[in-house]
Amino acid sequence: MKATRHYGMDWLRIGAFALLILYHIGMYFVPWGWHVKIAQPMDWVQIPMVATNSWRLPLLFLVSGYASAALFAKLGGAGAFMRSRSARLLIPLVFGMIVIIPVQPWIELVTQHGYAHGFAHFWLHDYFRFGTLEGIVLPTWQHLWFVVYLFVYTALAAVLLAILPAAARARIADAAARLLGGWGMLAVPFAVWLVILFAFPGHRDTHALFDDGPAHLHFLVPFFIGWLLRVRPVLFDAVARCWPVAAGLAVAAYAWIVWAMWMAPGEGPPPSGIVTPFMVVRLIQGWASIIALVGIADRYANRDHPRRAMLAEAVFPFYIVHQTIIVVIGWYLLQERVSALPSFLILIAVTVTGCWLFYAIGRSIGWLRPLIGLQRRGERA
Repeated sequence: MKATRHYGMDWLRIGAFALLILYHIGMYFVPWGWHVKIAQPMDWVQIPMVATNSWRLPLLFLVSGYASAALFAKLGGAGAFMRSRSARLLIPLVFGMIVIIPVQPWIELVTQHGYAHGFAHFWLHDYFRFGTLEGIVLPTWQHLWFVVYLFVYTALAAVLLAILPAAARARIADAAARLLGGWGMLAVPFAVWLVILFAFPGHRDTHALFDDGPAHLHFLVPFFIGWLLRVRPVLFDAVARCWPVAAGLAVAAYAWIVWAMWMAPGEGPPPSGIVTPFMVVRLIQGWASIIALVGIADRYANRDHPRRAMLAEAVFPFYIVHQTIIVVIGWYLLQERVSALPSFLILIAVTVTGCWLFYAIGRSIGWLRPLIGLQRRGERA
């Protein structure tokens, strides 16, 4: 039986969010559409970016599912669990949408759509229009869409926990653990993802909540598997069996993806309704990478460190503010025509510094703590 607190999952969560910050820095350089871009995007940056595309978000939902199950076990009831999740997710979401996020669409409008007004005018007159401006929905939650989706999934979990008796929940968890035991941990979730892909072959994630059903199905798989890993830790034995093979599959799938991109540079998305080998291999890479990373965290990182608790606490404030810092600094770098390598180094240094200041200042001021996703001093969970 595993320890009640799995430090490896804490480190995996910390690493997953750190990778997300690095990924968003990469979005400044890659040719894909984003809020602000370097004057001459570089095609080769796509190669390291696609290494994580298929698994970085599902991994975040898996570790969040694990953390949610741990919180529910600590609080001991669906009502207390939902109150805690509402405070820790919705308050920072609203604060972020009002204070942190608005400069991002303003910069996008200025740099890509010729918006002529300053930020103050935009915030006072255009941001809260509850409509669209140049195709951008305003107000917006931008990268905080993850918080919205996580809240919805935890609300769904809370409803199920409230209506199902403990005995029924135990039977469901036991049945799921049997299904995922052994190699099922590698095969079953991939099979579910494959069914979703073939059922909705033309869907592109929107992050807009209400028109994103296939994405919800896709993300709910890792969320509830993360939950199961917490309530049935015997499943870590299945991960331990699978992860070396999964790591090999992930590397092979990524190599094939790179080869396919190299052979067909600039190829656009397939026609609606078509499922391609690229999509299938991408799913293989995605789930195999997640199993490999969970296995590595379980095997090599399930130990504490004096800075673990602080880093685990800092993750959410970092997430809230990081993209705004990147977009603002990227905008200044674009205006000054700074070349790629200095821009990359500046973005890393300023983003990390800005995130630390945001966290350090916010955690030291009592009334700011809930706004940046931290619990009040002395508050339970």
